[in-house]
Amino acid sequence: MQIAIPAERLAGETRVAATPETVKKLIAMGHAVVVERGAGQHAALPDAAYTEVGATLAETRADALAAGDIVLTVRPLDEAAVGELKPGAVLIGQLAPYQNATFPLLAAKKVSAFAMELLPRTTRAQSMDVLSSQNNIAGYKAVLLATQHYPRFMPMLMTAAGTVKLKARVLIMGVGVD
Repeated sequence: MQIAIPAERLAGETRVAATPETVKKLIAMGHAVVVERGAGQHAALPDAAYTEVGATLAETRADALAAGDIVLTVRPLDEAAVGELKPGAVLIGQLAPYQNATFPLLAAKKVSAFAMELLPRTTRAQSMDVLSSQNNIAGYKAVLLATQHYPRFMPMLMTAAGTVKLKARVLIMGVGVD
């Protein structure tokens, strides 16, 4: 199977559907992997990291999508990208199934689409649970962003010199997953 990883196009999206470590595992299982040039750039994953593990680079999104028997994405593909998919391909990613207007186009191309956010939230599927993993990261980032606006010092360590007595006191509540 040829697995394609296109670059994400949504403004502010810094994730990529597969890291070089994941690509290495896919190649070890006998798959060929093609990564759109620059796909990992915003995630601090240079093209060289992908080629070092055996992936090939596609110059354009169209080249990557046309080559993929399986296409991995973070966000839903736009209409133009759906048109570039190989007929009968498999699309896997967060597909926003309740807002996605491209499903009729996917069906017309006989593309099988798997929305990762609809996987059952069970112990057996936990390794594939994109909602928990991404919300965990978002929660951690939210705390870090909040510290920029909090007027007190928020130490995260103790040293031989002691601890800060006027440190911040915060309560962080995890209230669930989207």
